[in-house]
Amino acid sequence: MRILEVNDITMRFGGLTAVDHLDLHIDEGEILGLIGPNGAGKSTAFNCIAGVHTPSEGEIRFCGEVINRQKPWTLCKKGLARTFQIVKPFATKSVLYNVMVGAFATTDKTEKAREKALTVLDTLNFTDKKDMKAGNLTIADRKRLEIARALATDPRLLLLDEVMAGLRPAEVDEVVGVIQHIRQQGVTIFVIEHIMRAVMALSDRIVVIHFGNKIAEGTPKEVASDENVIKAYLGAEYGIS
Repeated sequence: MRILEVNDITMRFGGLTAVDHLDLHIDEGEILGLIGPNGAGKSTAFNCIAGVHTPSEGEIRFCGEVINRQKPWTLCKKGLARTFQIVKPFATKSVLYNVMVGAFATTDKTEKAREKALTVLDTLNFTDKKDMKAGNLTIADRKRLEIARALATDPRLLLLDEVMAGLRPAEVDEVVGVIQHIRQQGVTIFVIEHIMRAVMALSDRIVVIHFGNKIAEGTPKEVASDENVIKAYLGAEYGIS
C-alpha cells in the first residue's frame, strides 16, 4: 500500500520556485531518503507534506486522502508526524514532559500520555534521562528527544529532517540503529539527511532533488552510481563502477 503520494507538486514563493513539479511515493513500511544540495528544496517539500505550506500546484495524498490544505496538527492526529532541523524543546521542562506533549496529540488524559511517553522513552533507550531538564541535554540527546516527541504522537508516517546533523560518527551510528528499530515497530519513515553513509545504510530507495527538480530515484547503489547525482551532489568518491 502506498502511504504517501506526491503528485506533480510545485511550491513558489513570489518569483522563486523552491519545488518544481515533484513526484514521489512511499510504500507502507519503507524508508525513503531525500537528498540534494543545500537549497535544493528538501525541507520545503517536507513542509508541503506536513501541512506547513500549501503547494502552489499538484496534489499530496496520505493514506489515499488528499491533504493539500490540511493543517499540521490535523495531519498529526491522522498519523503524519515530523521532526525539525532546529531542535527546540521546552528547555526548563523534563524529558518526560517534552515527550508527553507529543502524546497529547492522541489523548487528553494525562496518565495515558505519561504511559505512552514512558513506552517511547523505553523504546529509544532514553528512560534513564526522563527526569533531566531538556535544556541540559547534549546535542545528540536533544535529537533523540525530538524523535521521541514525534514518535509519541503514534505516527504511521514519520518525517525526519536532518536528525543526525552535527553528531559525531558514533552518535550517527546510534541514531541509525534507533531509526531502524522504529521501522521494525511498523512506522514508515521519510528522511532528509546529508550524512551519506547514514542515508545509504538506512534507505530502501532514495530520491535526489536539485533546484527543486527530481534528478534521480532508485536504490542507494543506483543513486550512488548516477552521473547526474555525482555531478550535482555526491562527488566522484561516491561513484560505483
